[in-house]
Amino acid sequence: MTGPAAPGAGAPVRFNPFGAAFRRDPYPQYAQLRTTRPVHRTLGMWVVTRHADVRDVLHDRSFSAGLIPSQVADQAARLGQGDVDRIVRLGRTSLVFTDNPAHARLRGLVNRAFTAPAVARLRSTAVEIATKLIQPAWAAGSFDVIEDFAGPLPIAVLCAWLDLPAHLHGLVGPWTHDIRFLLEPGLMKAADLARVREVVEEFGDALRPVLADRRVRPGDDLISGLLAARTAGGDSLSEEEVIFLCIMCFVAGTETTKSLIGNAVLALVRHPEQQALLRARPELLRAAVIETLRYDCPLQLTKRLATREVEIGGERVAAGDQVLVCLGAANRDPEIFDRPDEFDLTRDGGAHLAFGHGIHGCLGGILAELQTEIALERLYRDSTELTPLGDEFDWQDHSFILRGVRTLPASIRRAR
Repeated sequence: MTGPAAPGAGAPVRFNPFGAAFRRDPYPQYAQLRTTRPVHRTLGMWVVTRHADVRDVLHDRSFSAGLIPSQVADQAARLGQGDVDRIVRLGRTSLVFTDNPAHARLRGLVNRAFTAPAVARLRSTAVEIATKLIQPAWAAGSFDVIEDFAGPLPIAVLCAWLDLPAHLHGLVGPWTHDIRFLLEPGLMKAADLARVREVVEEFGDALRPVLADRRVRPGDDLISGLLAARTAGGDSLSEEEVIFLCIMCFVAGTETTKSLIGNAVLALVRHPEQQALLRARPELLRAAVIETLRYDCPLQLTKRLATREVEIGGERVAAGDQVLVCLGAANRDPEIFDRPDEFDLTRDGGAHLAFGHGIHGCLGGILAELQTEIALERLYRDSTELTPLGDEFDWQDHSFILRGVRTLPASIRRAR
């Protein structure tokens, strides 16, 4: 891994994700850390901020991704809560939180259903949903980009891909929001853990008859694909694994996509010259998505566990140490990206780490990109004006690893 950075000017800073200033804009702190303390120990873990070091940690399979399930169990014990085995199994069935050989087995099976062609076939569905969601805004002349558009879109698209019964469509969003604590177990209070346990049961009970129906009447949906997935040796997913994978599709894929769309719109309205460029050159839609992933990625932080002693940036990390990799900091590293703090649709931002790297690279990244591209196309193809109503933005505070605005009221004018 890379050696230590040259000393930077000014006093070293300590990573602090809890302040309001960091919530509004973490990038000045990231820049100071990359320069003065690119790898340092604080809050009981190592914090890594440079692109090369972050990439190396994510690529090195000796860093375990399986922290979350054990942290859920530990937090339950601290809170005096029992009966969390099913929640822990849910975490251990997630591709995000498993290591090989379990990860390779799950990914090999899921890859048979979650394919690029299958995602591409969702385009027309996503366009139809996005078009329907934006219709009320044309009549009103204003809307909330997050609450009325970016939030409902990924939930509706996933409901369509799983072909869930209509009566579940209004339930999966609140369920997913309640389960979000699984991604950050240390934030859970006793009531939160009890609610997660309850929701996992409710979600599973709701999906079980859907699976039974798909076994009898399979279709061109994700659940049917997961049920049909087989390896050459005849291995397949159990019913519980399919249920858990469906739940985690919502948990991992809706809040992040909502934030990606919101962050893209916010970056564009804050950079009028780039917004004008996108209107003039709609072929830059995909570039706008990629640049948002680099410039202001929804998933800012992810954690690994060192399973052996290793050096990161000149620091000796012991086996058993936790390592927090700062994806948002890596994506603004001037060693990789020229003018990293500028939002520029014409740059090549393909080296971003917004979806991770290595075997745990986000499987749903292609779906998030597709939905964000469609969302921007719906917003900018048919409108002549998209203007935020206000200068101050309320950033979500229910998560330390996710970055996105809670609301984004805007006026919108339809092209004649």
